[in-house]
Amino acid sequence: MIDAQSVSPRRRPLQARSRERVETILKHATLTIHDTGVDGTSMSAIARSAGMSLASLYRYFPNKSAIVKAIAERHVEKLETLLRERLASCGPETIVETLLDVYYVFYRDEPAYQAIWAGVEAMPELQALDLQELHANAADLDAYLAANCPQVAAGQRHAASMMLPRACGSLLRLAVTVPEPEAEMLVGELKRMVRAYLDTLMMAER
Repeated sequence: MIDAQSVSPRRRPLQARSRERVETILKHATLTIHDTGVDGTSMSAIARSAGMSLASLYRYFPNKSAIVKAIAERHVEKLETLLRERLASCGPETIVETLLDVYYVFYRDEPAYQAIWAGVEAMPELQALDLQELHANAADLDAYLAANCPQVAAGQRHAASMMLPRACGSLLRLAVTVPEPEAEMLVGELKRMVRAYLDTLMMAER
């Protein structure tokens, strides 16, 4: 099992120069992982891409897993922000299409996303982060449904809020691995499925 300390940064950047160094490391690590995958990326390759010595890189991150976790945390933060912004502007008639499009475009276009999250099962720290993201997204969706679908019982609403992000996330991660025409068809069918489910949910009585 991976020790929690072994996937944490060695030092928290306090000075501007140190923060810039960490940003440079993560930027170049993201691009390297995007191009070669997690397994094909080494600390030496990240150091070369970032234009720094290997010793300098190790002063900030103890290993590749720590860098992967830091990038994954940024993915989670960025996606949560996007989803909350869209939730605030969505009506019940557009929520399915809008949010699924946000998920799909993010999964498809965010550098290194596919490479990192494809191996989530192999890294306990990513599993914990994945579960944290699920609960955060579920809480936001639950609050939205409570405000827009007050007729839905609290228990059913909570179950739906947990189920929908997990089910949709799994299918969308699959969609970004297939050719674009097939992916668009999968996303379209997913929208139909979720819309039908939500329509049934909204007609439910307490």
